[in-house]
Amino acid sequence: MFDTIRNNSKILMGLLVVLIIPSFVLFGVDGYSNMSDRGAVVAKLGDIEITQQEWDAMHQKEVDRIRASAPNLDAKMLGSDAARYASLERMVNDRLIAVVAEKQLLVTSDQRLANYLQQDPSIAGLRGPDGKLDMDRYRQLAASQGMTPEMLEARVRRDLSNQQVLASLQASAVASQRQTDTALQAYLQRREIQIQRFEPATFAAKVQVTDADLEKFYQTQTDRFRSPESADVEYLVLDAAALAKNIQLPEQDIKTYYEQNLQRLSVQEQRRASHILINAAKDAPAAEREKARTKADGLLADVRKDPKSFAQLARKNSDDPGSASNGGDLDFFAKGAMVKSFEDAVFALKKGEISAVVESEFGFHIILLTDIKAPATPSLEAMRPKLEADLREQQAKRQFAELAETFSNSVYEQADTFKPVAEKLKLSIQQAQGLGRTPTGANTGVMANPKILEALFSEDSVSKRRNTAAIELGNNTLVSARIVNYRAAAVRPYADVKDAVRIQYLLVQAQALAKAEGQARLNEWKAQPAQAQLGNALVVSRDQAQGQPQALVDAALRADPAAMPVLVGVDLGTQGFALMRVNKLVPREEPNAQQQAQSREQFARLLGNAEASAYLSHLKSQFKVEIKVKKPNEKSAS
Repeated sequence: MFDTIRNNSKILMGLLVVLIIPSFVLFGVDGYSNMSDRGAVVAKLGDIEITQQEWDAMHQKEVDRIRASAPNLDAKMLGSDAARYASLERMVNDRLIAVVAEKQLLVTSDQRLANYLQQDPSIAGLRGPDGKLDMDRYRQLAASQGMTPEMLEARVRRDLSNQQVLASLQASAVASQRQTDTALQAYLQRREIQIQRFEPATFAAKVQVTDADLEKFYQTQTDRFRSPESADVEYLVLDAAALAKNIQLPEQDIKTYYEQNLQRLSVQEQRRASHILINAAKDAPAAEREKARTKADGLLADVRKDPKSFAQLARKNSDDPGSASNGGDLDFFAKGAMVKSFEDAVFALKKGEISAVVESEFGFHIILLTDIKAPATPSLEAMRPKLEADLREQQAKRQFAELAETFSNSVYEQADTFKPVAEKLKLSIQQAQGLGRTPTGANTGVMANPKILEALFSEDSVSKRRNTAAIELGNNTLVSARIVNYRAAAVRPYADVKDAVRIQYLLVQAQALAKAEGQARLNEWKAQPAQAQLGNALVVSRDQAQGQPQALVDAALRADPAAMPVLVGVDLGTQGFALMRVNKLVPREEPNAQQQAQSREQFARLLGNAEASAYLSHLKSQFKVEIKVKKPNEKSAS
């Protein structure tokens, strides 16, 4: 049960915050329609202004970040008014917290910054075996985010300082078990229900259809029968992979590259060894380790007397389950595969030699070196395919870097054609037919990328047929596209969609019959409860829906406990209608001590977030924060 709470913590947080603190809503005074000016002010924090251009840039960064982590996410969701408004709210919050951090003189010391950077996984991975930071890779990491190392560190320092504004509030919240139980009881309340479903499919045969009915339905439901907008396009792709195919490599370049990388290409020396392990953990009591050492010394003496008995003694005495049954054989391995003390001993032996007792973190080893595989140097011909591929990739990346600026500038400066840049860079103008604003079967390859489609179906691209800006897709790929033929969404003629109209009409009418039948039964069974024909009882809750539609579960949880058992009807839309009797509340299972501790900790975090939200609301009032665009789906304050 508590795994479910943990997995749905964001939902739970939202519900509990509503219970804990009064909600607050900021109402704007201007709509999106008044923001056509890119420099228009969309929000104010006292004297600080946020412009439309800053907001657009911020939202695009968030979109790019989300797409990188979830490439299959619907692009419409990211471009919706709600998503854009959420970006603006986050931007306002970030600016506000930065102002407060500065006024409260919250700073991050060099030591704290260093400690944070040392613990950051993306930076820790840039350290070499000696623990030193690879500065070239560090600069590349910063450059990938459009910054120098100094800029990256300044941003991290600023973020750490800003975090201090709310951190103390979030960390100070303490939840009692009573508070926790009350909140979780409300959220995880369970109810016993019985259901009778009325599904449209069972009523479809009862629907009477005439041509007049179908034509009337078509006329009143034209939005159901629109053809989506589509476009025929042409596009250019500049990518390193394509450039690599046309690169010719002189033989001398291949030979030189082979000689320069001979050491890297060579196969390391490998050694084959067998061992007898006597287990002794490094933190075991001294007496226990001494006992293990004594046993190992005794076995070493036995092996030296009769080296041929090594495999037999290993099978009988070794504590290594992976090798004991094979007489201690570990097969071939190269340097870096074993713990250091073991590896040092193996690579110091000659073939057939037996080591002294070797101590490691696992215990005590007796090692027999059974074979040596000398390092192999591959021939030029054997390595030629890989060498050529590596060289082509390197040269293609250099070419791409040299041509990228020309490509970007040309598609912008000559925005009504691709011919000049295609001829100049020896690129092929490609075509695609019937593309939609969102990926469909017609969208393949780069033309299925949401970033391309968003730019392609922008107002400027559709109305003026201009090339899109050069769009970077990663992996050294730039794309620009332009619409050559655009078809707006339109209602399809009745004759073309008559079959679809019939299907839709039958479905709508069957839904109506199902609902009417359900309502009739609801009235009958309310008057005569004993006549109700319902299914077997089952228990549902927010975290255990038992496969039932969400609307039905919500209706069960809304039922008044004082009126139970109570009969309710639930409209399930395309799934028909359901009659449900909510019989009783079912107490949730009593948590054990560990679960109680976990729930208190989770609820304390929620309380901390609620305190932080309340403080943030106070700060918005104090600093006279004003968002000057209307919140989606809400009317402006009057």
